[in-house]
Amino acid sequence: MSHINPDPEPERSTGLEPGGGVPPGETPPAESSLPEAGPRETHNPPKGWAKAPLTMILVMVVLIAAFFLVYAVVLIV
Repeated sequence: MSHINPDPEPERSTGLEPGGGVPPGETPPAESSLPEAGPRETHNPPKGWAKAPLTMILVMVVLIAAFFLVYAVVLIV
């Protein structure tokens, strides 16, 4: 099996200056310099927590805390 070097030869690569540097304009701009870099997401905007799931979580937390409180009182008595 022959080995192929994945690195291009600087003499044959387009856009390279002598010494391996890249001239300005050959590389794409950084992400922060692109206006509107991605598509605007309008189909699923965040709306925060829904009331029903938040209420269920709070009820479960209160029940678990009450269980451990009663368990601690029973152990002490």
